[in-house]
Amino acid sequence: MIRAIRAVLAMAFLAVLTACGGDSAPVSSATTPRFLAYQGPPVTQVVVNKSDRLMFLLSDRTVLKAYKIHLGNEPVGSKQFEGDGKTPEGIFFVDRFNPRSAYHLSVGIDYPRPQDEARAAMYGRKPGGDIFFHGRGPDGRKAFQDGKDDWTAGCIAVEDAEIEEIYAMLRKGTQVVINP
Repeated sequence: MIRAIRAVLAMAFLAVLTACGGDSAPVSSATTPRFLAYQGPPVTQVVVNKSDRLMFLLSDRTVLKAYKIHLGNEPVGSKQFEGDGKTPEGIFFVDRFNPRSAYHLSVGIDYPRPQDEARAAMYGRKPGGDIFFHGRGPDGRKAFQDGKDDWTAGCIAVEDAEIEEIYAMLRKGTQVVINP
């Protein structure tokens, strides 16, 4: 009986010692938070200038941030059909956030709009969809290594650290203007 009590006490003592270790593991980049807090003025509009490969986040007429961007693998012209590699042009709105994106984080826009669907239907095609602002992810890292500047299927890509800022700054309903 005394042997059993000693065994239980020894196990309890080991458990207490283990708990004292606390959170001492080194922090790796895989465990650092991706979700930043933004306390600045509201972003009222996103303006993308495809030909300059630049994106601006504005609060009214004040530029809050500017980013170099990467586009679809066929960047000239507006998206017409699924699989054409083009980034759409026009006025859109942020409509979703994906914290589990394969491209680090992503923010979606409301493409296709009814007029995009109608145009594609006239040709018996699908307009495509799932247009996002997103980070590099594995495809972007490979494209960078291969020397490709425009590598998405039609999305707008930025660096992973930048999509963390953008994800924190945008809200559902923010207007997005994508210019040629």
